Amino acid sequence: MFDIQEIRSQFPILDQEVNGKPLVYLDNAATSQKPNSVLEVWKQYYTEINANVHRGIHTLSQLATEEMELSRRKIQKFINAKHDFEVIFTKGTTEGLNLIAYILTGKLKKDDEIIISYLEHHSNIVPWQLLCERTGAKLRVIPIDDNGILQLDYLDQYLSEKTKVVAVNQVSNALGVVNPIEEIILRTRRNSDAYIVIDGAQSAPHFRIDVQAMDCDFFVFSGHKMYAPMGTGILYGKEHILDSLPPFHGGGEMIATCSFDGTTYAGLPFKYEAGTPNVGGNIALGAAVDFIEKVGHENLQRHENALLEYAQRQLLEIEGLKVYGEKARRTGVVSFNLEGVGISSDVGMILDKMGVAVRTGHHCTQPIMDFFNIAGTVRASFAVYNTFQEIDLLVEGVKKAKRMLS
Repeated sequence: MFDIQEIRSQFPILDQEVNGKPLVYLDNAATSQKPNSVLEVWKQYYTEINANVHRGIHTLSQLATEEMELSRRKIQKFINAKHDFEVIFTKGTTEGLNLIAYILTGKLKKDDEIIISYLEHHSNIVPWQLLCERTGAKLRVIPIDDNGILQLDYLDQYLSEKTKVVAVNQVSNALGVVNPIEEIILRTRRNSDAYIVIDGAQSAPHFRIDVQAMDCDFFVFSGHKMYAPMGTGILYGKEHILDSLPPFHGGGEMIATCSFDGTTYAGLPFKYEAGTPNVGGNIALGAAVDFIEKVGHENLQRHENALLEYAQRQLLEIEGLKVYGEKARRTGVVSFNLEGVGISSDVGMILDKMGVAVRTGHHCTQPIMDFFNIAGTVRASFAVYNTFQEIDLLVEGVKKAKRMLS
């Protein structure tokens, strides 16, 4: 049974005031708060079993290794990867995308093409631009319409034997638009042999992920947006692809043998996990998966969709308020501006004085803002612990901002 008050009681940070008002935390697309179950696992690692992994025969090292590898298996199940060694621990989505773009360098040449979309976060734009600079490849961009919906006819036009990478997000961080990933992958497979890279930073906290059914080549996401500590993330890659590509970083852990005459590399996943990992964070990421599974994907998604629907309906009753992506299928985010209010941060500061935390600005998606000819938006984003009463406080704050700033 879904009990919102019981869920909220697990998040100690929510039980506080900001500027003399109860905290209303609506910046979950930037980072989520952490439940006690995750915080306790993280603390337990550092207070009871702090040791390096895979390198020691002593008891603490063995315990740390067992706990981190258990977490890897939890994440394997969470995304339905075929093998646990296809799950690579990273610092987050950005590192995962940069890793992929780097190790694919040898697979591209001059005039090859990489396809991304207008809806991408900068972290799914800049690494591909850097890859183009290294190889002479060209970037092609799937456009959007006035609701932020991808125009997939352009994908069909762009796909060719020159296409080597198609990299798109599953959910837009700026608008909350849910992209038709299955259709994008189907069209790509039909028309090219391109590597398919899915940015799941904004989908992993909200959806049940199945990378095998999706049939992507790579899938990346961050832990800190799904109730885990910062500095944690996952890169999933198909076994035969990861085996065929070079390492990203060199150092300890990722070698099989090392001498001054040459080095051979370890098998998966260690080939891509050079150096001491974020052991405590990686173990706590497994605890975050446990938390999501206990709540239940269906419960989580039903609640968050109801929050989004309610928030949009209430906000659109405010005269002069525009929601971006209003007609698109969305999850977790409502992104808006007030007519006549030129700077979204002004609205954000007034909301902050009322204890309401939202994100303002371009959300690391400047091309989207350029498309709409705006500098930024006010973005409210939801998690499983948010309530309808908090939406009412958001709406009250926006109305106050309109009165003060118009």
